[in-house]
Amino acid sequence: MWPKYVFASTSILVSRSHMSKTWLSSSTEMMTLHQVYRKNDAIKLYQSRKADVAAGRKLPELRNSKVVTLSELIDDVLEFVAHHKDNRSYTSKGEIVRKALGSKPAADLTPQELERWLRTRCKTPATANRYKAFFSLCYREGIRNGKVSVNPARLVRQRKEGAGRLRFLSRNEYDRLSSVIAARFPEHLAEFVVSVHTGMRLIEQYSCLWSQVDLERRTIELTKTKNGSARTVHLNADALKAIGSLKRPLQKASDPVFPREGSQGRFDTRSWFQPCLEEAKIASYVWHSNRHTFCSWLAMAGASIKEIQELAGHKTITMSARYSHLSPEHQLSVIDRIATVN
Repeated sequence: MWPKYVFASTSILVSRSHMSKTWLSSSTEMMTLHQVYRKNDAIKLYQSRKADVAAGRKLPELRNSKVVTLSELIDDVLEFVAHHKDNRSYTSKGEIVRKALGSKPAADLTPQELERWLRTRCKTPATANRYKAFFSLCYREGIRNGKVSVNPARLVRQRKEGAGRLRFLSRNEYDRLSSVIAARFPEHLAEFVVSVHTGMRLIEQYSCLWSQVDLERRTIELTKTKNGSARTVHLNADALKAIGSLKRPLQKASDPVFPREGSQGRFDTRSWFQPCLEEAKIASYVWHSNRHTFCSWLAMAGASIKEIQELAGHKTITMSARYSHLSPEHQLSVIDRIATVN
């Protein structure tokens, strides 16, 4: 048998239902439903729950309310980023987080628990910050979808990151590494040469189609880039020769310039690039460092910061300024400031 009076938290109001002739007491701060027998009880319960909210005490959950797990929030986020250019990264993070914390009620996770997981799981501050951002995105989507009310990741401390790796190849290292790749994996040599001599990001290079390449104009037209802006990549003699070597009869404009490996079409270069680095005795270097090599060689050849920004496709000139200390003109201009002879 239902009680005569009901305490419901849907508005700041204590009223009587016309249909059921029951008393309703509610508050926007307390999204719970309570049943009482008298109007006075509804008012007292409302006042009690309001005091609990003011004191920061957690209110009792409804007996039949659905528990939303972190795994459900992850599913919503992966649906939200399905067409994002970094979808693969989001999916990878989602599965790692799901395996560790997915079964936990999303509303019960605290900033302390998230920080503890980041501390034990992430080896570098940069990785921890990327996972913190992923947690925050999950909860922001959860709030937007009405599944959670707070975002504990907002209170997780951001870790201080270093300046990042600016490791680049010397000319001698480049020749050494090229020789090893040519001997062990000759089918990948052109990929390496183009990467170093154009500075294209990995996803830009491996998503490039022949329809984007103009060998006569010596250009590649990139339509999908990290900063969202289309840009033209110019090919020097080395890059032009490397791409020309990949041309095959009956090639279609829709074919990729650099075919991906395996049935899943992955463009992971580690399987062949890492062994070559080890044999060439080159340490602290990864595929993305080819981009640093490109920018560093431009700076050492006298390119201005603005030219480096345009050729590398940096969104801000601050990114390009990291290479200015390698420019001979920059170094000379600084030294000239303390000269006493005009």
